[in-house]
Amino acid sequence: MALHQNLSPHFQQSGFKPRGIKRKYSYPRLVRWCMLGVMLLVSLVISGCVQYDVGVKVAGPHQGVLVQQIHLDEELSGFAGKQAKQWLGGIESRVRSLGGEVKRASAQDLTVKIPFTNAQDLTKKFQRFFQPETTEQKDSQALPDLNLRFSLDQSNLLLLQRCHLRLDADLRSLGLVAADGEVIINPGSLFNLQFSLESPWGAKNIDRVDNPILPAIDQGGHRLTWQLQAAELNHIEAVFWLPNPLGLGAIVITLLMLVGFYVKHRQMPWHQAPS
Repeated sequence: MALHQNLSPHFQQSGFKPRGIKRKYSYPRLVRWCMLGVMLLVSLVISGCVQYDVGVKVAGPHQGVLVQQIHLDEELSGFAGKQAKQWLGGIESRVRSLGGEVKRASAQDLTVKIPFTNAQDLTKKFQRFFQPETTEQKDSQALPDLNLRFSLDQSNLLLLQRCHLRLDADLRSLGLVAADGEVIINPGSLFNLQFSLESPWGAKNIDRVDNPILPAIDQGGHRLTWQLQAAELNHIEAVFWLPNPLGLGAIVITLLMLVGFYVKHRQMPWHQAPS
């Protein structure tokens, strides 16, 4: 260091370094720039790679189907073809274990349908698909961690059923988050996730959080579609109505009894003279 200090100003300004003197680099800064470069490269290579749509179609009190449409861009198939194939294969095995059907339009497009008979059946199948058992996870380790919790509660109001749907989607595992909670990589360009609800009499969105996800309304209000935010907590609530078969059946039975009484006595029960 003394040799370098005794050099003439001309050599110091020219950037000359004596032999044996090494320039000091900041190792943490170098690592940080390398990480940023790798993250930028990954985001550019596999940008916009997964389109995942989950939909609940309710046709009646005892009829409906859980539909999932998945599309993988060609960039993902070329960048991680083996993992993508394993991911789709895991989805197919789960669907078949729940009594559903699978249709493949191409190597990158997959459509699955899982029928359900009531609210309890839908909740059970939804949770089994997105929250599988440990033994099922071993066969589909390439599946991303979509932490979805679903519930559908029903209450009978004479002629109608009030259905209350809730969905909590914890998608923070899809992003790279720092220790202080700041999102370093937002995978919004990597995963396009949507959830939709379709019911015969329409549905109403319920806002119970500070920053609610407002749905897109289609088919005259019969279909609501929410765009889920990757790397964030998502909360969805909606209410829709269905006819109550028990209430309608009770009214039909009552009407038949009144008709039979009138045919037999030629008067209604409340007009019968006291004995």
